[in-house]
Amino acid sequence: MKKKIQSVLVLGLGKVGLLVASMLHEAGFKVTGADVDFHEEVPFSAISLNVNSTDELTNALKGFDAVVSCLPYFFNLGVATVACELGIHYFDLTEDVPTTKAIINMSHSSAAVMAPQCGLAPGFIGIVGASLAKKFKKVRSIKLRVGALPCHPTGLLSYAFNWSPAGVVNEYLNDCSVIEDGVHKWVSPLEWVEKLVINGIQLEAFTTSGGLGTMCETYAGIVDNLDYKSIRYPGHAKLMNFFFHELHMRDDRKKAGEILVNAKPPVSEDVVYVHASAEGWHQGELEREEFVRAYYPLTISGRHWRAISWTTAASLCAVIELVNNGSLPDKGFIKQEDIPLEKFLQTKHGRLYEP
Repeated sequence: MKKKIQSVLVLGLGKVGLLVASMLHEAGFKVTGADVDFHEEVPFSAISLNVNSTDELTNALKGFDAVVSCLPYFFNLGVATVACELGIHYFDLTEDVPTTKAIINMSHSSAAVMAPQCGLAPGFIGIVGASLAKKFKKVRSIKLRVGALPCHPTGLLSYAFNWSPAGVVNEYLNDCSVIEDGVHKWVSPLEWVEKLVINGIQLEAFTTSGGLGTMCETYAGIVDNLDYKSIRYPGHAKLMNFFFHELHMRDDRKKAGEILVNAKPPVSEDVVYVHASAEGWHQGELEREEFVRAYYPLTISGRHWRAISWTTAASLCAVIELVNNGSLPDKGFIKQEDIPLEKFLQTKHGRLYEP
């Protein structure tokens, strides 16, 4: 069978983009990486590109089968628009709801795949949640929780900004889509705090924006309760509410991100917790299914990669594999919850999520 995707342009060679490009290169794709200023020696082609220039971006995308945006979320809509116009498969990692809605709208006229939200959350967590829910005739709840945390936390905040500060601030301040008692609604972030214990470690989880992707639309009228929460060490939500609301740092998101990263810079030893559960009725009995994992850094291609980096990159690469091998459609919008978990875990990169 002829491959659907042979050449891929990866935009943004930062913490995740560099790993995405490396993984796809090792998987046999012809990869070109692009960044505004990149000088590192890599095994694939790399070019300089200013994505703010529509003409420059359009010329760069021509001739590729697919483009992957690993850029900050506010660049994605521009990239997706050009990809749609050129009929090029589009993939990204965004958690931003307005961006995704705009991409869904343009996907109706696209001759290629439009697949945002291919990371960890949204992304892998939705694939897992949908898989758990399929086991029930009637679903009472789907609860999805993900957290990227330092293995050895310090200070009251007990956090490290290993992920994009703009993305984290966005999640902490934008409203959250949920289904509660059968009603699709929007609720405030940093609320609904609950206790979790994973492998003997006490944690908390609270509402944050974007983690469900399109699941509320998909499960409307099907599930009674559906929500996504971020996992942190106890006390984090209270401090972030103080920071954003009592100190009014919500009024300057850029400055808020700068302050937080300066206080809690990235660490090399991190852990990603994934806690997904579904409750429902099977053969007349109420049952609960769970998927609970803790993922740690891995050495890939001779280099140490943080857990948040590889869990995000591997999910995106697995989706590209599934489009390429024909397991997923070759055009239109792809919902993460429509991706079969068993096929995902059979891909080269999906296998990394197995114990």
